[in-house]
Amino acid sequence: MRFFFFPLLSSVAVSVNAASSFLNKALCRLLGHGGEGRGEEGGGGGAVPSPAPRHHGLRRQKRDWVIPPINVAENSRGPFPQMLVSIRSDQDKDISIRYSITGVGADQPPNEVFNIDPVLGKMFVTKPLDREHRSSYHLRAHAVDMNGNQVENPIDLYIFVIDMNDNRPEFKNQVYNGSVDEGSKPGTYVMHVSAFDGDDNTTANGMVRYRILSQMPHSPIPNMFTINSETGDIVTVAPGLDREKVSQYTIIVQATDMEGNLNFGLSNTATAIITVTDINDNPPMLTSRTFSGEVPENRVDLAVANLTVIDADQPHSPNWNAVYRIISGDPSGHFTIRTDPVSNDGLVTVMKPVDFEMNRAFMLTVVVSNQAHLASGIQSALQSTAGVTISVQDVNEPPYFPTNPKHIRFEEGVPAGTSLTTFSASDPDRLQMQQTIRYSKLSDLADWLSINRTNGQIVTTAMLDRESIYVKNNIYEATFLATDNGSPAASGTGTLQIYLIDINDNPPALIPRESQICERVNKNVHGVNITAADADTDPNAGPFVFELPNFPSSIRRNWTISRISGDFARLGLRYQIYLEPGVYEVPVIVSDSGNPPLSNRSVIKVKVCPCDEHGDCTTLGAVAAAGLGTGAIISILICIIILLKKERHTKQLLIDPEDDVRDNILKYDEEGSQLQQPDSLEHIISKPPGVRRVDERPVIPESQYPIRPVVPHPGDIGDFIHEGLRAADNDPTAPPYDSLLVFDYEGSGSTAGSVSSLNSSSTGDQDYDYLNDWGPRFKKLADMYGGGED
Repeated sequence: MRFFFFPLLSSVAVSVNAASSFLNKALCRLLGHGGEGRGEEGGGGGAVPSPAPRHHGLRRQKRDWVIPPINVAENSRGPFPQMLVSIRSDQDKDISIRYSITGVGADQPPNEVFNIDPVLGKMFVTKPLDREHRSSYHLRAHAVDMNGNQVENPIDLYIFVIDMNDNRPEFKNQVYNGSVDEGSKPGTYVMHVSAFDGDDNTTANGMVRYRILSQMPHSPIPNMFTINSETGDIVTVAPGLDREKVSQYTIIVQATDMEGNLNFGLSNTATAIITVTDINDNPPMLTSRTFSGEVPENRVDLAVANLTVIDADQPHSPNWNAVYRIISGDPSGHFTIRTDPVSNDGLVTVMKPVDFEMNRAFMLTVVVSNQAHLASGIQSALQSTAGVTISVQDVNEPPYFPTNPKHIRFEEGVPAGTSLTTFSASDPDRLQMQQTIRYSKLSDLADWLSINRTNGQIVTTAMLDRESIYVKNNIYEATFLATDNGSPAASGTGTLQIYLIDINDNPPALIPRESQICERVNKNVHGVNITAADADTDPNAGPFVFELPNFPSSIRRNWTISRISGDFARLGLRYQIYLEPGVYEVPVIVSDSGNPPLSNRSVIKVKVCPCDEHGDCTTLGAVAAAGLGTGAIISILICIIILLKKERHTKQLLIDPEDDVRDNILKYDEEGSQLQQPDSLEHIISKPPGVRRVDERPVIPESQYPIRPVVPHPGDIGDFIHEGLRAADNDPTAPPYDSLLVFDYEGSGSTAGSVSSLNSSSTGDQDYDYLNDWGPRFKKLADMYGGGED
């Protein structure tokens, strides 16, 4: 069984007779297919085994055939469908065979580009092909019987689309921009252009060549540039590029396929713009050999002359920007030259004030150059140097004080009318102007000085005091004004600093002026430390001498003073001396170390009061020290108890500690005992409601304590009070509220009268207004007992 094919049109036609294998081989050799051979996987069609004979005999062996590629030109005009090849099986005489093709372009997208007659085996192309879209197709031909059984091996069909020159070269850009330095040598690379052709670049259809069609302008010659025909690189071919003459060239470049054949090839054009970049081949040139200007004296940051320059290079580039330098005529550096960024002019500017009396004119030599160095081989011309004459104008200058500030030294305390110094000014206008100077006072905070209007003599109008608030670090400062009679008038200021030498004109004083001390000498507390202060300074201040006066005699009898250092001393009671609590005025004499020394008698108010073991004055001690008698103290205590009881009836017992007056009394170290919670509340809880008291004395065995003294000594009333307070504070069985009730205990045989004889409405000599000073807790007592008859 054989598979025959018949290429038509552009294919090779072959006719095969199933009965003659010789002719088949000959035709195959004629077409260059190498004769017979075995088909390989994926190979083209060929011979297949013939049907077996009906009787026993030799069986013909299967042969496979390879179909050569089929070439189809792109863009064919038809007519379509156009037959490409005819395929037949040698079994189509015995059985009915159906032919089909598969692959891209047949049953795969793009579908139906090729089809085949299922009965006749003729394959067609149905429309024009485009090589740029797809350059080849790979199909397979199949032969099956009416039952779909394969009767031949599939044949591979290769279809190649033949390229036609149907695409013009296309430039990537329509306009290309490049640059080249002016003065470049021939052969200097400028830029690159490129075009793409969609045709097959292995054939002449896709081989592009470049050429320059035109150049504008033609200066200095029409062909300043050339282009590599194959690569598209543009280079210079001639010297003479000068930006100052031609700054830009426009070139039309043509790209042609068919290897540049203008008769058969397709062409396209693009524009190449070549910018000639600037180099510094033109030095700046000053427009004149001489320039001039004027400057008022004592003015700065003022442009006094304008230098103009020309430069043919690119404006506002480093090749054009001018840099000016003064090379002579200004050794002191009075001037500088700034470049105007817009005009490129040089502005001669005053940096340091000039003095007409010192220089009436300046002759400057100026040189100009560019920011960038000149290009190689370019020399600077002589015009880059010029002379500048600057004339100085005389103006009325203000007077000035040669010594400013002026320092002088004087003792404080000099009387009014004392001449201190002459503070005179000078007029710098000494050449052309003859002027008169007048003086006035500008600042004199203490108003101690005056100045003579014509000669500047300084005279005191009050006594100078070093200890004044206007003196800082021993220096008093005043400022004065000197004004000339020019037109317009000019004035200058001067400062006078007077260093005041200290004299001993301030006696020392003692600090503090009030203190307190224990009524009995304590081994840990030795007295009151006092300090001497003196407004003067050394040697008119310390060390100080502290003394007690001889009168009254009780001062030295009860008190003693000892020096600790040059500025400190200690005032105390003499040993074994007891003073009643109260406030004592103790005079102390303190003397400084001046020559002669100054002394001062100061009175220190010392509060003598009972103290605890730490040497601190107790509250009752402070009350006693304030001058209250024993009866007044007891009256105050009873009033406190009454107030506490009233407050207990109006408030709950257990309240916030911040609002509890008992707790507040504790915070201020006043008399009383800390609230105590009973150890056992059973005897309280068992009582009916309305009878309970949470502050009742707990029912526990009483502890044994020392018997309190029955009759206290009148002088020991403070000890008696403290002893009772201490016992109440340490007694766990005492109710919290009633710890102060111990003071109503009179005992047997007491010489004191009954406390019931104390009447709150008593009209005795005692004044209770001082209770207002004891704080808000004693305000009720003050309202009850103070305020006169109310």
